[in-house]
Amino acid sequence: MLLSGTDNHIAGLGQMAELIISHLDIWQGKSGYEGYLNDRVAALSEILQDAGYFTTMSGKWHLGLMADQIPGKRGFENSFALLPGAGNHYADGVSKSLLPPIYVRNFTYIDYRTLKDFYSSDYFATELIESLKSNMMKNKKPFFAYLPFTAPHWPLQAPADIIAKYKGVYDKGPSVLRKNRLKTQRKLCLLPSDTILPVVDTDQQEWDKLTPAEQAFSAKTMEIYAAMVERMDFDIGRVVNYLKESKQLENTFILFMSDNGAEGITLEGIPISSSSQTGLHFNNSYENIGNKDSFIAYGPYWAQAATAPSRIFKGYITEGGIGCPAIVFYPKLKTSLDISHEFTTVMDILPTILELADIPHPGTTFRNRTVVTPRGKSWLPYLLNPNKHIHVHSKHDFTGWELFGQRAIRHGNYKAILMPNEANTAKWELYDLSRDKGELINLADERPDLLKELVEAWFKYEAETGVIIPEDGWAVRLNPDDFRPAIENATSPS
Repeated sequence: MLLSGTDNHIAGLGQMAELIISHLDIWQGKSGYEGYLNDRVAALSEILQDAGYFTTMSGKWHLGLMADQIPGKRGFENSFALLPGAGNHYADGVSKSLLPPIYVRNFTYIDYRTLKDFYSSDYFATELIESLKSNMMKNKKPFFAYLPFTAPHWPLQAPADIIAKYKGVYDKGPSVLRKNRLKTQRKLCLLPSDTILPVVDTDQQEWDKLTPAEQAFSAKTMEIYAAMVERMDFDIGRVVNYLKESKQLENTFILFMSDNGAEGITLEGIPISSSSQTGLHFNNSYENIGNKDSFIAYGPYWAQAATAPSRIFKGYITEGGIGCPAIVFYPKLKTSLDISHEFTTVMDILPTILELADIPHPGTTFRNRTVVTPRGKSWLPYLLNPNKHIHVHSKHDFTGWELFGQRAIRHGNYKAILMPNEANTAKWELYDLSRDKGELINLADERPDLLKELVEAWFKYEAETGVIIPEDGWAVRLNPDDFRPAIENATSPS
């Protein structure tokens, strides 16, 4: 959606690629479910490349594993990319795992064992800086740079000296962390004063049941996570410092955003964390977690502390799974805007950047193929004058989502969701997000007229984007083992 400016069901990832491959009977051969960034869209990198920009990326791709789907084939003049959705953050870590790393530099697949002094965040930032330096020395073209870190995605791994800085910070557990974060959000005006907050700390009882050793282990997973975020922040700073030193910062539009919601996956019991599996030798002892030969995640309780007051986390269609922070920097905007509560979508990034660069979208024909036009709307009118303009999604449009059979539709501050369950008893729910970010108070019975309007809009969205949901929506769940066939089908360096 970020690179295409349109809905994922149109752009080729109607579901996660790994899920499409493991459920071929449902989606194989269906338009929008190719499992990679398809040719129906003009990628932002392609459009800018044709407009004379130097286009470069370093980091996670996750938009296609085959040789004709890599960044170099989608408009990136220079690229260093991890093709799967995640991987060990150290190149000399465990070689056989759930996600064996597949790296490509431009058009050449790389044996990851040849990558020296590799820690993902450091290496990605260095590659990008060197690429930008090369452009300055040779061409001095305007540039489009894409830096998608894999941190802080599991496996949680970070330099030991940074992990040590956070010793004891999370010892009181996720419930206390959630309370403190809610308090800070209010203090910073990130939450309106009348926001309804969760009353029951459902994780406190579970935390109290853990032994001291289990609590210490769990707390350390968050210490590692914090260290990963700090190191990523340090590497972003390196890129910004280079732009300052090369006198490009004041003329550079910078957008930072996180992944969709905190990751609440539990890895326990899955073969990737078991030393009994042939070839998998992870050392997940308390002393060793965070090192290159460990493989852990921090689990659902810490994830819900991170997304509070929103509901649940990544992998769900609730606000905790689709809401993420975004920071925009561009001195030439000369806006007084500090914090915005406007509703926007990742699809808006492509039209925003094109408008800033004064480059029109190519329309319905691009590079001798038929393409769709973006569904996203530019932020620029709002950013230039936030007091006069309401971003168009906030008031006028219906915006829909679907993931793993879960459905959501939003209009203004109202959002309707349908969450399939194993008993097949799920009904549409309705929430007012202006006050209820946690989706705690279901208004479906109070406002049946509004719910009906939103559900009808959902079916229109479904038809426009080509959403395909099997009858048993609950059965469409992502298991980490679904990653295996995707990796096995990938093009290898040979």
